[in-house]
Amino acid sequence: MRAQILNSNGGPEMLHLADVERPSAGPGQVLIRIRATSVNPVDIKIREGLPIGPELPAILGADLAGVVEVVGPGVDDLKVGDEVYGCAGGVKGLGGTLAEYIAADARLIAPKPRALTFREAAALPLVSITAWEAIERIAPKKSEVVLVQGGVGGVGHIAVQLASVAGAIVAASVSDDRDFEQLRAFGATNVVNYKNEPVPSFVQRITGGRGFDAIVDTVGGQNLVKSFEAAAVRARIATTNSRASVDLGLMHAKALSLHLVFMLLPMLSGEGREKHGRILREISALADRELLRPLIDPEKFELATAADAHRHLSGGKSKGKVVVDID
Repeated sequence: MRAQILNSNGGPEMLHLADVERPSAGPGQVLIRIRATSVNPVDIKIREGLPIGPELPAILGADLAGVVEVVGPGVDDLKVGDEVYGCAGGVKGLGGTLAEYIAADARLIAPKPRALTFREAAALPLVSITAWEAIERIAPKKSEVVLVQGGVGGVGHIAVQLASVAGAIVAASVSDDRDFEQLRAFGATNVVNYKNEPVPSFVQRITGGRGFDAIVDTVGGQNLVKSFEAAAVRARIATTNSRASVDLGLMHAKALSLHLVFMLLPMLSGEGREKHGRILREISALADRELLRPLIDPEKFELATAADAHRHLSGGKSKGKVVVDID
């Protein structure tokens, strides 16, 4: 099969198209012919040397949408010909999705949403599982006011939709006024350009100064302090990026709860992978009811130009998920 191979860590130029042996489906696995994949920020970090990546030389890529071609022993909920999707590769111990085939752990795979194309479905798995776990942690109640920081990012735009489905009053922050209309279409009642409006101003405007009941922070790092500032007393905050040294004084003063989301952990540890499959089935149901949809960057890439997809995402100008067509 054809695949993009990473022989050593570095820039996008380290990815090379090559012919490699097609994997076989072992016990608990399915062999999937990949139709599309998407590039996530963690793929960039792994390519650059983040030590959760597979042993080199390796195939990178986590997300996939495709068709089951072989069902391994012990798999009874998928069959040959099923259209599926999942986040199933690109880290230690697993194959990658910048390839024509992957032998994937069936626990990480679910039926593809019928309402979506392979391109659309390939944009969903990693970000949807992450957003689902973040919303699960903050558990928004109906009519609570929820803030999603980074509302048009991969995780952010799914979190906005999931919070809206849960009945929350959703606000989202972005850096460009041109994103306001898109976020309102996803269910955000209020949108904030954080570059132009300071935290006290939008907290007063949206919550009357009380603060947000719950926050999903997809920016993380030092932005966590801004989340603490925007939060109401006893609010819940979920972050996808806590790799920073921050002052927790304001968090303590407000008796906030902080939840850390690391969705790759079951893939790395092997424990709890079946939850990912369950979440993806729920995501499929929402997509088929037209309650959730992905935001996809308009630039087109294929397996041979996957390095350009990495460059595009790294350039910071992409809007939504960057998708790579495989077949």
